[in-house]
Amino acid sequence: MRAGPKNLITDVAGLRVGNVEDRVLKSGVTVIVCDQPATAAVHVMGGAPGTRETDLLEPHNTVQAVDAIALSGGSAFGLDAASGVQAALREMGRGFAVGPMRVPIVPAAILFDLLNGGSKDWDRYPPYREMGYEAALAAAGTFSLGSYGAGTGALTAGLKGGLGSASSLLPNGITIGALVAVNALGSVTLGDTRHFRAAIHEIGEEFAGLGWPREIPPEAREIRTKLDLGQPKDGNTTIAVIATDAVLTKAEAKRLAVAAHDGFAHAIWPSHTPLDGDLVFAVATGTSGKSMSIEDFISLSAAAASTMARAIARGVQQAHAEDGDLMPAWQS
Repeated sequence: MRAGPKNLITDVAGLRVGNVEDRVLKSGVTVIVCDQPATAAVHVMGGAPGTRETDLLEPHNTVQAVDAIALSGGSAFGLDAASGVQAALREMGRGFAVGPMRVPIVPAAILFDLLNGGSKDWDRYPPYREMGYEAALAAAGTFSLGSYGAGTGALTAGLKGGLGSASSLLPNGITIGALVAVNALGSVTLGDTRHFRAAIHEIGEEFAGLGWPREIPPEAREIRTKLDLGQPKDGNTTIAVIATDAVLTKAEAKRLAVAAHDGFAHAIWPSHTPLDGDLVFAVATGTSGKSMSIEDFISLSAAAASTMARAIARGVQQAHAEDGDLMPAWQS
């Protein structure tokens, strides 16, 4: 297995990503736009999720495909981002046809970044609807990682979080990609070292190439969270998208989202806590035209976990320091 040419989720044909951020606010929005409606599902494993339009993604419900997915900071205020994405898509003539009307389908999830040192002194309405609109219009094949979009104000235990992405090319020709905003209660590194827990999955030097330390430090076995470090304990959640160009049913997309959560556990410890809202959306564009045998799907699921773990490490590794930060960036 190797990384795709861009090592981004947009290596999956039919997807574009747009970021918008506000440096004073220390928050932002990331939107993944599907060029054509794509099969989608979601799996939530954290205890404190914030979502919009996730019930419709269950396999037994009517709508089969989505037009876009919005990831946003801002806690519940950030759910407004999906309305802005809807507005942009409506102007493009996109959406689920209901008689003469079209309703863009835009599931969304948020992370909590209200206590990260940024100014949240907005007027009557929060700015996320406008950021969602702008992010949808900005969607492209390449985009920035680290302190951008939904990862702008993200924090982990002891380090800044960030927006990460990675992709994998499978031997059978299928592409899989991950996009993640890392704002976890737990830690992504081994103890006091700069080594990432996801190092076993690293391809080349995509997150600095440090590998494992010569000896695993004893403190790496200790549970280290924001609670232990005196950080605000209520500001967490890792939200992600796993995507593939394979042809999947809605139920198979659900199973892929479940598998991708293993990447959280490989890269963040602890993950899926009662104070995290961890969730994964799964998107299948079907642009490869290839359906999955059970053997192929097992390989795809394993790749979903490893690709997600790599994306998480890349998001933290590429975050940069800014004035007013509460936590240092990995790079500094």
